[in-house]
Amino acid sequence: MTGIAPLSEDEITERLNKLDGWQFADGAISKTYRFRDYYQTMAFVNATAWVSHREDHHPDLEVGYNQCLIRYRTHDINGLSEHDFICAAKIDALINPDVS
Repeated sequence: MTGIAPLSEDEITERLNKLDGWQFADGAISKTYRFRDYYQTMAFVNATAWVSHREDHHPDLEVGYNQCLIRYRTHDINGLSEHDFICAAKIDALINPDVS
């Protein structure tokens, strides 16, 4: 990703409006997913790891008993890239496969 400029605030806002429940703060986009129990949370975390591996783009995760916070930021460019939003949409599709 070297050589690519980070998205502007307008570009971030435009892309963020296409995602459900994602927020922009501190140079990253994030969303907290909530689950019934630890087993469902960990199943989601493992599915997220699979998507991240396939995309070669890895979010920061904060995992609790019944929730997982996902935070995307492209470290190589010190900002957000189109890839952050693509990956966010793919993570959303794990929960709502009919939405894309």
